Amino acid sequence: MNIIYFLIGCSILLALIFLLAFFWASRTGQNDDTYTPSVRILFDDEVQPVKEDIKSDEDHT
Repeated sequence: MNIIYFLIGCSILLALIFLLAFFWASRTGQNDDTYTPSVRILFDDEVQPVKEDIKSDEDHT
């Protein structure tokens, strides 16, 4: 029965550590950029041209 109390205490301590890390990340500006992800999908990636040797049908006969 004592192990349950120990595990509950450890889980509460771990939850508090994650909560403090979240508040620290929010306070230091880790997630301030909310504009760029919404417009990133609108920009197309530049397509690299494919270089192919074009041969006439006469060369294949």
